[in-house]
Amino acid sequence: MWRMRRVAVACEVCQSLVKHNSGIKGNLPLQKLHLVSRSIYRSHHPTLKLQRPQLRTSFQQFSSLTNLPLRKLKLSPIKYGYQPCRNFWPARLAARLLKLRYLILGSAVGGGYTAKKTFDQWKDMIPDLSDYKWIVPDIVWEIDEYIDFDKIRKALPNSEDLAKLAPDIDKIVESLSLLKDFFTTGSPGETAFRATDRGSESDKHYRKVSDKEKIDQLQEELLHTQLKYQRILERLEKENKELRKLVLQKDDKGIHHRKLKKSLIDMYSEVLDVLSDYDASYNTQDHLPRVVVVGDQSAGKTSVLEMIAQARIFPRGSGEMMTRSPVKVTLSEGPHHVALFKDSSREFDLTKEEDLAALRHEIELRMRKNVKEGCTVSPETISLNVKGPGLQRMVLVDLPGVINTVTSGMAPDTKETIFSISKAYMQNPNAIILCIQDGSVDAERSIVTDLVSQMDPHGRRTIFVLTKVDLAEKNVASPSRIQQIIEGKLFPMKALGYFAVVTGKGNSSESIEAIREYEEEFFQNSKLLKTSMLKAHQVTTRNLSLAVSDCFWKMVRESVEQQADSFKATRFNLETEWKNNYPRLRELDRNELFEKAKNEILDEVISLSQVTPKHWEEILQQSLWERVSTHVIENIYLPAAQTMNSGTFNTTVDIKLKQWTDKQLPNKAVEVAWETLQEEFSRFMTEPKGKEHDDIFDKLKEAVKEESIKRHKWNDFAEDSLRVIQHNALEDRSISDKQQWDAAIYFMEEALQARLKDTENAIENMIGPDWRKRWLYWKNRTQEQSVHNETKNELEKMLKCNEEHPAYLASDEITTVRKNLESRGVEVDPSLIKDTWHQVYRRHFLKTALNHCNLCRRGFYYYQRHFVDSELECNDVVLFWRIQRMLAITANTLRQQLTNTEVRRLEKNVKEVLEDFAEDNEKKVKLLTGKRVQLAEDLKKVREIQEKLDAFIEALHQEK
Repeated sequence: MWRMRRVAVACEVCQSLVKHNSGIKGNLPLQKLHLVSRSIYRSHHPTLKLQRPQLRTSFQQFSSLTNLPLRKLKLSPIKYGYQPCRNFWPARLAARLLKLRYLILGSAVGGGYTAKKTFDQWKDMIPDLSDYKWIVPDIVWEIDEYIDFDKIRKALPNSEDLAKLAPDIDKIVESLSLLKDFFTTGSPGETAFRATDRGSESDKHYRKVSDKEKIDQLQEELLHTQLKYQRILERLEKENKELRKLVLQKDDKGIHHRKLKKSLIDMYSEVLDVLSDYDASYNTQDHLPRVVVVGDQSAGKTSVLEMIAQARIFPRGSGEMMTRSPVKVTLSEGPHHVALFKDSSREFDLTKEEDLAALRHEIELRMRKNVKEGCTVSPETISLNVKGPGLQRMVLVDLPGVINTVTSGMAPDTKETIFSISKAYMQNPNAIILCIQDGSVDAERSIVTDLVSQMDPHGRRTIFVLTKVDLAEKNVASPSRIQQIIEGKLFPMKALGYFAVVTGKGNSSESIEAIREYEEEFFQNSKLLKTSMLKAHQVTTRNLSLAVSDCFWKMVRESVEQQADSFKATRFNLETEWKNNYPRLRELDRNELFEKAKNEILDEVISLSQVTPKHWEEILQQSLWERVSTHVIENIYLPAAQTMNSGTFNTTVDIKLKQWTDKQLPNKAVEVAWETLQEEFSRFMTEPKGKEHDDIFDKLKEAVKEESIKRHKWNDFAEDSLRVIQHNALEDRSISDKQQWDAAIYFMEEALQARLKDTENAIENMIGPDWRKRWLYWKNRTQEQSVHNETKNELEKMLKCNEEHPAYLASDEITTVRKNLESRGVEVDPSLIKDTWHQVYRRHFLKTALNHCNLCRRGFYYYQRHFVDSELECNDVVLFWRIQRMLAITANTLRQQLTNTEVRRLEKNVKEVLEDFAEDNEKKVKLLTGKRVQLAEDLKKVREIQEKLDAFIEALHQEK
């Protein structure tokens, strides 16, 4: 009872002090409450019921800036004064009771506030289920029917009641400070009060420790609850994936008898493929979003991509550069987990190891094919589509790893080339930069972060990914350093979001499922999550893929219509330019122009078969005689004609003709025929066609002609059959009529006159201009020409004395000529005399032969009598008749081979060349050039891009 009375008295004193100082009446206003009471009052909700999550399309939920770490509740310590006099024991007792009441209420309020705030933070950290709300069972949304949240809420103290129970802490502190100033220190009871204060301080420390342990325990329970919820969600996703797979398989088999439309991501990927081939020469740039994956070499870029694609699709190597050209990977949902290239119809089953190995080998072959000789990397892009159930829809571009040093075996410009390729992709203002950083190495060794910060200094489109976190946690001495890395405090770059992932244990044979299990197990036991250095939404590649996909589609929706408008303006400009420059021509791009040129070339090849046989034989006979005339005159006719009698002449001719036919003549004839075919083919290909001629095809036709001729080979059996025919023709000596005889004489005269003309030209060049040219054109002879002229005059005197002189000079004759010249002061060499004699005697012989040819015009009668009892012998005419007949028969045979075989074979070669050129885009670009071609090419591509963009935008609106 005495204790109750003391308490009542103390309460009265306390109330009087409080009323005197604060003047509190009725309910406490909100601005007068303590910080803890005020926060509880504001955060209280009358009802607490789990609702379905709302659809969120922004990337804000994945940012590490949205969820702040829990703050420990720390109350300001309050010190109390001491009462020196025993007469104030009621006040001292009231102070003790008030202090005890403050501690009890403060602990209750702080614990309730901490639990409430922890629960709110846990609720905010739950991932967005808007994309999966159609697959989550209704029991999840009706969980409040199975758990009585109202009962739990009622068990907790009401914030209004707590506000009523809690005194105005500020006023209490102010009152106690007044009491402290009022009382004096140093009284006899100071020691007792000090002992009591020590006891209260130990109680306070004990309660602080208990609160900290409770907070840690709540945080650990919250983490386990969140991981448990995440496992449930993953199980539901897996079941959903199987259900979606079954649905897509049924649609694929046509059970619902409807045709599946092209997926949205496939339409977008086609737009990017067309844009990659577009030459932006009209200030229209490609600003459509892509996810550009950049990182240092061996930082784990490929592993992250494979985890997102859920298959090991890229070539791998230990320390060796494997990504040698950009690889565009389009991820989309499908009934089967398959991959296929843009330019191939083969599907690789990603669930089979042999198909995975074949896919990796094919990617490596394509990379090496793209790399030119003398280079290490290539800017040419490999386009790959990966489909499978549950894949996030997006387009990723894997770039070669950034290197710091060029090693042996690499091209000297490899580092600069990789930088230029990376900048070309990252400078796109709508490209999402997925910056991969190896967490197992020192952050200072990274050079990719500097490159990323240059391209995106404000971090508005950069997502930072720290790989190999398991190795980093094991090797790094200070765990806070990992937190600094993941928050970007160690780098100059800023990022939209930060993520930490584990890409396996370093074994290339690990499956994707095994890596996922290892990653989940690691983060469940990781200190990084337990100590709140990382948030649960910042870890695992699953969360990363969800974040990247969400950001990708947000960028696409924001930029695709702007790009479509840009291409509409470009199309209008190109169409206007075409109308002004080429108003009467159709807009034919390079492929259409090639098809037109192809048809023209084939028509011209077919026109070869329309050449008349007479024309073929005339040009073949003329060409063949031009080729063999020198041999016939110099090696057959002249040696035989210089003999003394007809028998020796005929014997010499037969022997030399046989040797010529066996060794040289058939080959020469085939060469002539092939050259004639080339000339006729070139004439048809290059001659103008009047107004219809288009000079834009000239380079292409010339290239086709040269390549076709290079590939064409004459039939190997043609020479053997031709040799027999020529030999039989030359054996025949029977001239049937006077007409053939006259034709032979005419042929002989033409051949000898042509040879005489050549000989006179040679003599003129040897002796210089004659007196007429010297007087009229003021030309003089050189010293050597004067010597040749003196020698010629001396030799002509010798021939006048002996017109039957043989073809060769005797040594005494050479000496005589030299002495005669020396007597006139002309020094000559014996070799000069022989060279001059050769030309002088040739002219003398040819003139004599022409005179004899005139005599033989009436010699056909004597020929029929075999020149019996006749001084006239015309065996040289018979020789030229044999040559002429052989030329006619050979020309006829070659014409038959041309028209029956070789023209068709040439046509076949032309078709093959055109087919090869059609598949070689570089060849077409090189051969079909000009402003007109480029303008039509750009106009077609811009139209195609615009049409695909419009179709994609329409499908995008329909999906919304």
